[in-house]
Amino acid sequence: MSDPKRPSLFTEHRNTSVLTALQKTSSPIATSSLSRRQFLGFGAAGLAGAALLSSPLFSNPAFALTADNAATVGKRVGKTGLQLYTVRDLMAENVAKTLKLVAKVGYQELEFAGYFEHKPKDLRAMLDGEGLTAPSCHLPIEAFDNGTDAIIEAALTMGHQYVVIPYLTEQQRGTSIVTYQKLAARFNQIGEALHKAGLKFAYHNHDFEFQLTDNQVPYDVLLAQTDPRYVTMELDLFWTIKAKRDPLAYFAKHPGRFPLWHVKDMDSAGNFADVGKGTIDFKAIFAKSDVAGLQHPFIEHDAAKDPVATITQGFATLKSLRS
Repeated sequence: MSDPKRPSLFTEHRNTSVLTALQKTSSPIATSSLSRRQFLGFGAAGLAGAALLSSPLFSNPAFALTADNAATVGKRVGKTGLQLYTVRDLMAENVAKTLKLVAKVGYQELEFAGYFEHKPKDLRAMLDGEGLTAPSCHLPIEAFDNGTDAIIEAALTMGHQYVVIPYLTEQQRGTSIVTYQKLAARFNQIGEALHKAGLKFAYHNHDFEFQLTDNQVPYDVLLAQTDPRYVTMELDLFWTIKAKRDPLAYFAKHPGRFPLWHVKDMDSAGNFADVGKGTIDFKAIFAKSDVAGLQHPFIEHDAAKDPVATITQGFATLKSLRS
C-alpha cells in the first residue's frame, strides 16, 4: 500500500516530459495521459501492479464479478462515479474491457486520469457504447502553459463538464502563501477561459494545502481568492480528513463550491481503505451534500490490491448513500 503521506499518483512527476508531449500534439489531454501513465500508473503504485500487468487479467476468473457481489451490482442508482485511477492497471491492459466491467458493476460516471494512449473521439465512442459518461478529467497544471484551446477541444469531445488540476508539486506550491495567491489568480484565468467554452474548472486537494503557511491555510486562501463563477473544488474526503479538517465546516462556510468529491476511505491506521470498510462517516458527510453542491461523487482508492473487489465494494456503499 502506498504511503498516504505522499500521493503515489504523482510519484516521479518532476520533469518536462509532460510539456514536451504537449508541444508535439494538438491534444494535450491525450498526450499528457501517456506521461501520466508513465509517471503515475507506472510509478510507486503502478510498479506494485507489474505482476498484475504481466498476467492475462481478462481471462482470469478473479477479474469476474462473483456471486457474492451479484446482489450489490448492476442496478444504477443516482449518480455513481468512479475515478479510473483506481483501475489504472486494468485500463493499461485493455480499456474497452475495463469500461465494460465498470458499467457492469453499475457505475454511470467516470473521471479520467489520463487517456491511456487513446484518442478522445475513440474513448467517447467506447463510453457511449457502454452507456457511460465522463463528466470530469484530471490534467496537470503545466498542461495549461500553452493555452486552453486544445484542452477545450478534447474535453468537449469527451463530454467532460469539468477539467480538474489534481496536484501541485513541491516546486509548484512553493514555501510562501504568496504562491497560493498567485495560483488563485491563475485558477481564475483558467476557469474563466473554460467557462467561456461551457466548461468548468476545479482544483483537487491533498493534505498539504491545509498545512499552515505564513500563518495561513493555503486551501482557505484558494477558496477566498478564487471567483466562484470560475473555480470550484473537488474535495478529496480522505486527504481532507487526513489533514484533520472537517468537510462539513467547509460546506457550511463555502456552500455550493464542492460539486465534485473523491469518496475515499481510511483505515484505523490512517491508510487507504475500500470505501465502506474504513472509519470515515460518509453518511454524515452525504447528509450535507446539498449544502456542498455535490453533483458528481467518485469512488477512489489510490492503491487497491484487488481493484475489482474495491470498485464493487465502493459501488455498493455509494449506492446505499445515494438511494
